[in-house]
Amino acid sequence: MKRKFSDRANWRRILRKSYSCLSMDGDEFKGLVTFYRIHDLREPLWKEYNGRRLCLADRGYLWMQHFPKGEQFVVTTMFDDKGRVVQWYIDVCKNQGLTDQQVPWFDDMYLDVVVLPSGEVFLMDEDELEDAVRSGDISHKDANMARKTAGKLLSAIRNGRFRYFTLSLKHRKTLADRMGGYQGS
Repeated sequence: MKRKFSDRANWRRILRKSYSCLSMDGDEFKGLVTFYRIHDLREPLWKEYNGRRLCLADRGYLWMQHFPKGEQFVVTTMFDDKGRVVQWYIDVCKNQGLTDQQVPWFDDMYLDVVVLPSGEVFLMDEDELEDAVRSGDISHKDANMARKTAGKLLSAIRNGRFRYFTLSLKHRKTLADRMGGYQGS
């Protein structure tokens, strides 16, 4: 199991960034929201889905993460330099927490759900989950929890009940203004 940190302090691709974290306790969302704005980087990050290449990280891109309190997933919304959603990346996790420096982290359970603005949905890294079970990195119980969580996420997405699509757009607009211009240009 790999612990991942929202400030991506060790991401060598990035040369200059802005980062902030905001705690929310409202009716719509309880948890933490982070903003990671890329100002300069060594090279853009590209990913291919169904033969189509997407740029996930480049100058001016914003990665906003939602760490919902009490949930076993974290949602990263990747916005391009124009403020358009590139993808929603949902990490299934065992735990979430905060470092002493107040940086949110999560223990990654390998399974990920990717949703593109076109509506395409992908369940990713099932092979990595199986490898982790075989190697003893995670237990069968934890793997079953990860599969169950991914199943619930996929069901909510298919049934139009995954509220983070609209929340991410709303929070980018309202919170970014408060956070000092994290909105797309």
